[in-house]
Amino acid sequence: MKDIILNKFRKIVTKSNKNISKDELDKIMYGLEGLYLTIQKMIIVFLIAFILKILKEVIIFIILYNLIRYLAFGVHAKNSLFCLIYSIIAFIGIPLLTKYISINFYIKISLFIVSILLIIIYSPADTINRPIISKKRRILYKILSSTLSTIYMIISLNIDNSYISNLILFALLLETIMILPITYKLLKMPYNNYKTFKNDG
Repeated sequence: MKDIILNKFRKIVTKSNKNISKDELDKIMYGLEGLYLTIQKMIIVFLIAFILKILKEVIIFIILYNLIRYLAFGVHAKNSLFCLIYSIIAFIGIPLLTKYISINFYIKISLFIVSILLIIIYSPADTINRPIISKKRRILYKILSSTLSTIYMIISLNIDNSYISNLILFALLLETIMILPITYKLLKMPYNNYKTFKNDG
């Protein structure tokens, strides 16, 4: 099904722009494939969340997680099946877990501080398919992700809703794990991919 849909898009792109280069076409198709897999994955996740009656909580968690991930980046799964399994465990499991746990204030603030420090040190963590070659962009993403992490902590520690507070904390914790060098190593993925490029302006 995926190949059929992507092949149709490929024909549309090449027909509408006959002068498109192979590299440009590959980039467009890579983006479209990522979009297709994301939509497919989210349909499954939302369906499970709906059945478990935690759809609203899952949506909130996904938004919180993706906001910080957009700035700090992080490791990606090697294949779509692994990505789907990870998404179900993370996006369904964490909202379910946070319903039944109570986190001490001092433990919570300690986890936030550790996460923010790790974000400052290791973000943004690029991938082999999306290296952040520009030094200025890396600095900008580091500042923005560190700032958003701090905002997350302030909001989480000052709202009355403990469930939302926990969702914010776990969204940040999950993203922190995704940018650590040891995570890349465990998944056998290359780290600091921008270093393979000479242009570092």
